[in-house]
Amino acid sequence: MNELTVQRAPAPAPARRPRLHYAWVVAGVALLVLVGAAGFRSVPSLMMDTLHLEFGWSHATVSSAVSVNLTLYGLTAPFAAALMDRFGVRLVVVSALLTIATGAGLTVLMTEPWQLVLCWGVLVGLGSGSMAGAFATTVTGRWFHARQGLVTGVLTAAGAAGNLVFMPLLAWLVEEHGWRTAVVVVSLAASAVAVPVLLLMRERPADLGLLPYGATEQPPAPATDGSAVLRSLRVLRDAARTRAFWLLAGSFAICGATTAGLVGTHFIPAAHDHGMPVATAASLLALIGVFDMVGTVASGWFTDRFDSRALLIAYYGLRGLSLLLLPQLFDGSLKPPILAFVIFYGLDWVATVPPTIALCRRHFGADAPVVFGWVLACHQIGAAAVASAAGLARDRLGDYDASWYAAGALCALAVLFCLALRPRPTADTAAVTAT
Repeated sequence: MNELTVQRAPAPAPARRPRLHYAWVVAGVALLVLVGAAGFRSVPSLMMDTLHLEFGWSHATVSSAVSVNLTLYGLTAPFAAALMDRFGVRLVVVSALLTIATGAGLTVLMTEPWQLVLCWGVLVGLGSGSMAGAFATTVTGRWFHARQGLVTGVLTAAGAAGNLVFMPLLAWLVEEHGWRTAVVVVSLAASAVAVPVLLLMRERPADLGLLPYGATEQPPAPATDGSAVLRSLRVLRDAARTRAFWLLAGSFAICGATTAGLVGTHFIPAAHDHGMPVATAASLLALIGVFDMVGTVASGWFTDRFDSRALLIAYYGLRGLSLLLLPQLFDGSLKPPILAFVIFYGLDWVATVPPTIALCRRHFGADAPVVFGWVLACHQIGAAAVASAAGLARDRLGDYDASWYAAGALCALAVLFCLALRPRPTADTAAVTAT
């Protein structure tokens, strides 16, 4: 009897792991988006003197548009985080970029202050707010289990990179070709950034059969049913019952007041008051962005290794000291003291973001992106209030000195808030984390 010979098929070769985890591609797209969003928002401070000369609008009038922009930038963030969970990151971000493109493009037709408020305050504020810190928190939370602090620092530093890339170019365009050319460039750039988002952005690692970078098991997806607005408000209601939320929100409001609200909006006109050319002052603000990138990435690295609360105490304390010294450092030309301020302040600019996000994750768990959105809203409300107040002070007092001193005092208050923050979650926050 002939024996049947059964040949077994060779075992399939194990699939090769891709050399580059797709999380890094998503982070790269997010970096591009955040670079653009930061650059797009920087134009009003460059146009302040130009609009004053062309239309006769006061510093306070132009600052009011900046205040609306900053407020909506913050208030949009928590709802954008919930919308990303409900409808997807790609849809929300592309819609935001097109909103910015529309708002910037319509600005060329304006003749009245309310039109500046509508275009740059409302439309650009809503669009840029949808790509605020909650976007970075969502991306890092979904795609990274390891290196969360470092990636958060890099994405946060994208704001500084946006100023670095756009500020000198836009300042040159405003001076050489007029502010209308600058806003058209912003509109076209916002439209162009939407293309890689459409092509490369993915929602979650599971969509590609992957785990988050550094993870050993798939995390549960958050609930996406129901109203995104109601979820945002529910998270706010629960978080507002905790001491940690109000201390984080209060300190971050001061962060916004002393960065985007004061320095980001008024540094250029303040330097111009002392005889410095607008292009030179814009270059200094961009240089702050260079060192901001270094400081924020370093802060993300520190956040993975050290107590976030102690980091915030150091950051706010050093920032306050530098702002108290600034009025004596301005000059009509570049000199070592103002350069020293730019380097020091740049390292501290948004170094507060990675430890603040880490504390939100520690105290509020899966709801951290939405909670941080509300904390960021307080950041922007603080920025908006000081942007308007400093403009009014400049119109009435003739300089910005009082604003710099007040900002230094606010930083001391932020240090006290951080000292009062408990280093570990307690029973009152545990319920929120489990919600």
